[in-house]
Amino acid sequence: MAKAKKSLKGLGARYGIKLRKQYTKVHLQLKQKRSCPECGSQTFGRDAVGIWSCKKCNYKVAGTAYDIKL
Repeated sequence: MAKAKKSLKGLGARYGIKLRKQYTKVHLQLKQKRSCPECGSQTFGRDAVGIWSCKKCNYKVAGTAYDIKL
């Protein structure tokens, strides 16, 4: 069986398929669950463009806009 691709419903039929696929890829990458490198908690997320922090231990690190490579 082929794995079903996830798509977002917020854009409707606007902007063309290529842009909708790119937007979906970036959005899913941005919203995925990450674990904190310090405490291991799953509350690690993006505060602003390039700034990632843990809500539990207040660990902050600079990274890329949509993903963090640790």
